[in-house]
Amino acid sequence: MKITLKCFSHVKYALDRDEMTLDLADGSTAADLESRVRELAPEALADVPLRAAVNRKFVAADHPLADGDEAALIPPVQGG
Repeated sequence: MKITLKCFSHVKYALDRDEMTLDLADGSTAADLESRVRELAPEALADVPLRAAVNRKFVAADHPLADGDEAALIPPVQGG
């Protein structure tokens, strides 16, 4: 299945892009997506906690993905 990954913050800098399409196996979860993205930039994302959002809603790691989903991996928000 094809998933569109929107890249923000640490993920954007690590992958050097705003968006990408990933091919994942049927039955993949948000955790599988995170693992795949971390494989693409292991050093840059090693110590960065990420939270998954699918179709603009935060989801648990075991959330199943579907073909055509739009996902993002969001690091902690900082500000002041």
